[in-house]
Amino acid sequence: MAGIERIASGGPWEQRFGYSRAVRAGDLVLVAGTTAIDEDGVVRGIGDAAAQTAFVLDRIAAALAEAGASLDQVILTRMYVTDVSRAEEIGRVHGERFGAHPPVSSMVGVDALLDPRMLVEIEAMAYVGS
Repeated sequence: MAGIERIASGGPWEQRFGYSRAVRAGDLVLVAGTTAIDEDGVVRGIGDAAAQTAFVLDRIAAALAEAGASLDQVILTRMYVTDVSRAEEIGRVHGERFGAHPPVSSMVGVDALLDPRMLVEIEAMAYVGS
């Protein structure tokens, strides 16, 4: 489809579940819900919500870079967390990473993610227009 670029990271669920890590459509880049699972299928930062959030945002930054965008162009994030009592840890790392360019954001408590060791999942949207 013209004007749409689909980006895969090779993650374990992308092909099995039929989704792209990121999609660039014109001036928008959307990054799929991202968890603290690495390319080898290993959950990183087990038990540490801040470490998982940092890992997730690094993965999002890499996907954005592949699509020609960066964290400072992110206009929206959605954070899904399995334990809302850890909102401060997650929100602190989110705030540090976005610094002077904070996106609109929501944090939603959920019962579970695909692996019970995952504490946070984040999706993002960036605007790369002029």
